[in-house]
Amino acid sequence: MAGDLKAALANADVIHERDVLEQAIATMADAINADLADGPRPVFLTVMHGGLPFAGQLALALGERGLDCEFDYLHATRYRGETSGGELVWKHRPATSLQGRLVLLVDDIVDEGHTLLAVRNWCVEQGASDVRIAALAVKRHDRCVDGIRADYAGVDVPDRYVFGYGMDYHEQGRNLPRIYALR
Repeated sequence: MAGDLKAALANADVIHERDVLEQAIATMADAINADLADGPRPVFLTVMHGGLPFAGQLALALGERGLDCEFDYLHATRYRGETSGGELVWKHRPATSLQGRLVLLVDDIVDEGHTLLAVRNWCVEQGASDVRIAALAVKRHDRCVDGIRADYAGVDVPDRYVFGYGMDYHEQGRNLPRIYALR
């Protein structure tokens, strides 16, 4: 069954354990803090649903380093439970004004980047002065859309179906504390 999480776990490899992910997040927080500590207060935009587990960890790590952020979220999706993307659907746009602000987009993964490109472009259209992307995972392949990359990246993952730590397997397993890849 395609949507059976137990079967998926039995047919998957652990790619990154929780301690590796937590260390990657700490390293990212150091880099973000070094870049943003002396500037204006950034808008920390979590991309739902996948970005939620990572964003919570990153937000706390930034707070430990003394970087205050203004928090909001957005929900834009091309997948809606499917394994390939379609047209972008906005489920929630941020209420915070982005005019003249530095925006830190926080998401679970940079795969091909179509959703992140559309979201980044929307932030610019809303007047953001700078948009940076923090992604827990970056998929290793050469299919990323032009102009999209993570300014702050945690770990690389293989060009396979990955899930856990925010990434889903048919809308399941987002709260798994490690990253898996189907065999």
